[in-house]
Amino acid sequence: MGLRDWTEAAARNNAAWCDAVCRAHGVPGRFLPELWVNAQVVPRFYPNAVTLTHGEVNVREQRSAIELLVASNLPNRWAVKDSFAELELSRLGFDVLFEASWIRSVMPAPGPSVDITWQRETQAATRLPFDDPDFALFTGRRGLRVVAGGMLYRAAGVVGLSNVVAEAADAVAVWRSLSLLASQTFPRLRLVGYESGAELQAALDAGFEMGDPLRIWVKAQD
Repeated sequence: MGLRDWTEAAARNNAAWCDAVCRAHGVPGRFLPELWVNAQVVPRFYPNAVTLTHGEVNVREQRSAIELLVASNLPNRWAVKDSFAELELSRLGFDVLFEASWIRSVMPAPGPSVDITWQRETQAATRLPFDDPDFALFTGRRGLRVVAGGMLYRAAGVVGLSNVVAEAADAVAVWRSLSLLASQTFPRLRLVGYESGAELQAALDAGFEMGDPLRIWVKAQD
């Protein structure tokens, strides 16, 4: 699987995860050939569009769909996940929120273990798709205190890892542990995700490799 092949699978997986969360909140989105879109108010920290394909022809179609979302007057700040960092949305009133890189696991890097006990959760205070067999939430405890966590979602032939939480000293070991948990929970599927900054470095140190860049655009109401 080439670089663009697996990063496109990662983008489709992430869009499927966004849709699953929106469905759990009663506001499902819609999959178009070039992007996933949601013209409703989505849960906090989730985008209203995720691009699924790359290339000039696809970018034109994606921009047209985003222009329709802009015209729909969505309330508050809303975001577009530009999965291949190919869109230019400044003229539509968007600002870049942050940039990141897609990642995939290659082989968990060896390293010291930590005294964190992992558990798969079956319910939480927030609305997550726990009844979805493709979803798994893991929390890590040191004694009685939750010190780490991560979410897995299976779609598009890969498993997406997101919402990784770890204290700085544990970060590399946490990424390594979540990689192993993913291989046990959803065997024989590549683990993917995206990160930036210190979290990206921790993932790379844990045995992940970096793929294409992505960009998050955010638009505030005029």
